[in-house]
Amino acid sequence: MARILVIEDNRENLDLMLYLLGAFGHTAYAAGDGDEGLSRAAAEKPDLIVCDVHLPVLDGYAVVSRLKADPALRAIPVIAVTALAMVGDRELVLRAGFDGYLAKPINPETLATQIESWL
Repeated sequence: MARILVIEDNRENLDLMLYLLGAFGHTAYAAGDGDEGLSRAAAEKPDLIVCDVHLPVLDGYAVVSRLKADPALRAIPVIAVTALAMVGDRELVLRAGFDGYLAKPINPETLATQIESWL
């Protein structure tokens, strides 16, 4: 199974994703802000990163920009998780460098299938 870093500042969302990923056999790591997320990504070299867009310290756009600029980390798929649901928001996060998009609220019944499509 995969090693997945979840960068999320909302404790309930973070706990839900960590629980669901663990239940499907993945090893999940947590980071509560963008700066911590970059540090964990460099240390853990996960197979996938799930990143909230609205984060303290560094937002998700800054996180994905720095990840994609780092030769050691740029190949790791980074999935945006966001409540942004306006027309064009999905395209905006993909243009910013994210490899995929998950809308909040997280759907426990489909999260594992969605995650596995990026692994």
